[in-house]
Amino acid sequence: MNINKKRIIIAVSVALIGIYLTMRWSKPEPIQVTVSKVELGIVEATVANTRAGTVKACRRAGLSPAMGGQITHLPVKEGDHVEAGELLLALWNEDLQAQVILAEQETQATRARAEASCIQADIAQREAKRLQQLKASGAASVELIDQAASRAKSSRAECASAKASVNVSQARMDVAGANLARTLLLAPFSGVVAEINGELNEYVTPSPPGIATLPAIDLIDNNCFYVAAPIDEVDAPNIKVGMPARISMDAYGTQQFPATVRRIADYVLDREKQARTVDIEVVFDDPQQTPRLLAGFSADAEIVLSAHDNSLRIPTLAVMKGPRVMLYNSDDETLQLRDIKIGISNWDHTEVLEGLKENDQVVTSLDRPGVEDGAYAAIEQKQ
Repeated sequence: MNINKKRIIIAVSVALIGIYLTMRWSKPEPIQVTVSKVELGIVEATVANTRAGTVKACRRAGLSPAMGGQITHLPVKEGDHVEAGELLLALWNEDLQAQVILAEQETQATRARAEASCIQADIAQREAKRLQQLKASGAASVELIDQAASRAKSSRAECASAKASVNVSQARMDVAGANLARTLLLAPFSGVVAEINGELNEYVTPSPPGIATLPAIDLIDNNCFYVAAPIDEVDAPNIKVGMPARISMDAYGTQQFPATVRRIADYVLDREKQARTVDIEVVFDDPQQTPRLLAGFSADAEIVLSAHDNSLRIPTLAVMKGPRVMLYNSDDETLQLRDIKIGISNWDHTEVLEGLKENDQVVTSLDRPGVEDGAYAAIEQKQ
C-alpha cells in the first residue's frame, strides 16, 4: 500500500471519529418521561357525582308532640337505642288523664243502664207473648194484650237507645284517649336517639305553618343506610335504576363498596350558583359487609354505565386531544405522536380500538416540558 493511500485511510478514520464525537457531545440530554404499557383488561364507562354525596339513614324522623305543653317526663337520652312504640317524651296531661277516667266511668254507667233497659225489654216481650197465648181462652182482654204489646215495643226501643248511648260513651272515651295520646311522643320505629331539643319542665310548641322549628327528638334508624348524590343533568339520562355502582367515603379512604342504583329523581335541582343536577340514591349491595356507618358521612357514587372485558386499554391521563397519544419508541429512544381511535373510558382507563398494539409504551407524563413529537427521551427510573 502506498503512502498516499495510507494517508487517505487515516484521514477518513479521523474524520469519522470526529463526526461521532461531535454527534455524541452535541446530542441533547434526554427528557425523563413516565410510560405505561398498552395492556388487555376491563374498561368501564362511568359517571360520578358532581359534588359530595351524603350517607343517609333509610328512616330518620324529627319528632315533636302534636300539641304544646310542659315536658314532665323524658325517659331517654341522646345515644339511647329505643324500640318501636317506646315512650320518648310526655307533656303535662293530668287534666286529660282525668277526662279519660271520667269517660271510662260514664261508659261503664251507660253500659249498665243499657243492660238494665234490655232486661226490662225482655220481660215486657215475654209478658206480651204470654197474654197473646191467653187470648184464645178469653182469659185476657184485647185491650190488655194491646197494652202489653205496646210496652214490649217501647222497651225494645229503649234497649236500642241505651245501646246507642253506650256507643256514644265509647266514642267519647276514644276522643279523651286520643287527646291524651297527643301529649305522648312514641317511637314510630326502632332506632337511636340522635338529638334531644328540650329539658324537663321546658315548654314545647309545635311549629306554626310555614315556620320550621327544631324537633323535640331526632330519631335515626341505624340499621339501614343509603347514599344520596347529585349527578350532572348531562349524565342523568344515561343512568338507569338497577345499574351497578361503587360507593367510596372519606371516612374509609380508598376502600370502595359495591352498590346498586335504586332511585333517580324525577326533577332537576336548579339552585343558584351551582350546576343543575339530578339526585340519585344508591344502596349497598351487602349491608352486612359494610363498616360502621353514620348518617351524614360524605360519600361519592360512581355508576357503571357499561363495561368491556379483555379490551386494549391505556391510562386515561395518557390520552391527548384528537384523540392522540405520545408513543415512546425504545429503538431510537424518541417520542412519536400517534393518532388513535378510542372506545369507552373512565377516570382510570380508556379503551383503544385502533392505533396501538399490546405492549406499546405510551407517555403518561404529558405535562413535562419538552414532551413533543420527535423529542429524545428516556424512561424515568422508579426510585
